[in-house]
Amino acid sequence: MIDLRHALAKLAALIDWEFFETEWASFFPSTAGRPATSPRLVAGLLYLQHAYRLSDEAVVARWVENSYYQHFTGEVFFQHRPPIDPSSLTRWRRRIGEEGAEWLLTKAIEVGGAPGLVEDRSLSRIAVDTTVMEKNIAHPTDARLYEKARRRLVALADEGGGGLR
Repeated sequence: MIDLRHALAKLAALIDWEFFETEWASFFPSTAGRPATSPRLVAGLLYLQHAYRLSDEAVVARWVENSYYQHFTGEVFFQHRPPIDPSSLTRWRRRIGEEGAEWLLTKAIEVGGAPGLVEDRSLSRIAVDTTVMEKNIAHPTDARLYEKARRRLVALADEGGGGLR
C-alpha cells in the first residue's frame, strides 16, 4: 500500500527504534491495567509533529489519514482510529523532558550521518536561519502612548497660545 522509496518509509527503516523502546519504556511502566502507549509510536508522532509543524491534535488527525505516518510509527496494517488521545503527547513530553527530546533529535541526526545519505561537502558549512529570532523591538505600551499624546497636546496648546506646561 505504500512506496518504500518514500522519504518517511526510508527514514523509518534507518532510525534505531529499539533505543526508544528500551529507554522510554520506563517513563510509563505498566504492571496492571491497560498497556502503556508504545514508545516508538510516541517518538514517531513527536518527530512528525516537529518535522511538519503540527499541533498535538493535527498530528494525530493526520496519522489516521496518512499511511506513511502510520508506517513510520510502526503500524503494519492501516488503522482507521487514532492511536492515542492527543493529550497523551503532552504527558509524554512532560515525562521525557528535555533530555528525551534531545535523544529524539540525536537519533534523527545519526540517521543523516549514515553512509550515502548526506554528502560530506554538505556538512562543511552550516546555514542558520534567524528570521524567527525575536527582535529588540519596543512594542507600544499604554504609558508610552499616553506620553506621546500628552506631548502632542502640549505642542498643540503652545501653537494655540495656551501654554500648558
